[in-house]
Amino acid sequence: MFHVKHADYDATASPDSALSRDDGPQMDERSVAHRVKLPVKVVERPLRQVAKRLLMALLVLVLTALVVYVDRTGYRDSADDSVDLLDSFYYATVTLSTTGYGDITPVSDSARLTNIFVITPLRVLFLIILVGTTLEVLTERTREEWRLKRWRSALREHTVVIGFGTKGRSAVQTVCATGLKKEQVVVVDPSAKVIDAATADGYAGVMGDATRSEVLKRAEVGKARQIIIAPQRDDTAVLVTLTARQLNRSAKIVAAVREEENAPLLRQSGADAVITSASAAGRLLGLSVLSPAAGMVIEDLIQQGSGLDLVERPVVRAEAGKRPREIDDLVVSVVRGHRVLGYDDRSIGTLQLTDRLITIVRASPGTQITPHIRPLPAD
Repeated sequence: MFHVKHADYDATASPDSALSRDDGPQMDERSVAHRVKLPVKVVERPLRQVAKRLLMALLVLVLTALVVYVDRTGYRDSADDSVDLLDSFYYATVTLSTTGYGDITPVSDSARLTNIFVITPLRVLFLIILVGTTLEVLTERTREEWRLKRWRSALREHTVVIGFGTKGRSAVQTVCATGLKKEQVVVVDPSAKVIDAATADGYAGVMGDATRSEVLKRAEVGKARQIIIAPQRDDTAVLVTLTARQLNRSAKIVAAVREEENAPLLRQSGADAVITSASAAGRLLGLSVLSPAAGMVIEDLIQQGSGLDLVERPVVRAEAGKRPREIDDLVVSVVRGHRVLGYDDRSIGTLQLTDRLITIVRASPGTQITPHIRPLPAD
């Protein structure tokens, strides 16, 4: 049985929105219905569209009734031989809806010409407004179902991000900076606002509690290449990791926790790598106190795409047989099999084609060491 230590929270702090929290919304809202939402262009709300079209249809009805009322002497009512305002609205309603009981009929030439050139086009416009709205709703629903089916069949070797708070957003931005397409990212979060924000950024979203296997199945976790787990609570991270590993035995799972003593639980649950957010930030703070320049360099290294980048790459044929210090790139470590060896480890000997190198490279030639040059404090 797992015992997960919770981080201390300030109970007096006012709750912010889901997007402004440090680590995203809580993932234990089991009452939230899960659904998949694909990125789409921002359009007007459907209810507002329907209301607008109903208003247009009502205006057409009123205009038709007024046209009949103005020429009421050219119409005959089989009930009392006279047409008043109520009869005009009645005639307009049955005419535009193509019901046509025949109890009120145009008898004069002017009334018949008005029916031909005015009321008939209004009838067509009325039907287009009402029937067109229904067809558009059905077409949009069919199109959405077709897009979802095509998305599911094409989605594989993708990245699933569970928890789209500050950590989740930063993680996916870093991964996308290395060349991953946004179409290959699926965000899972219980908050509708967070999912809307994710789809607005171009990511597919699944709204629901990620500790439930059916929610992860909707995100096609079984076909994912890598899974990033960054919820707000450590116990949630453990449950999500257990569920994700059960659904996918081969995916690379990286999880974030607040408390360092909970990291072993994540590894036992199936996480390949565990990042302790609180202690990592604390170590960077301590390093910046001891050496602001070193803190700036480390901060630049973890900001992918600008200044200096820390990358992992395979050994090319021209580098095989050389020592790590003899190649052009600045080698930090050598990955050999399941071991990560320091650049000065004597057991490395010479590089092999099966090795992988962790190197420091410059992301852009025109950029300095840090993306934003900041003056160091004076001694």
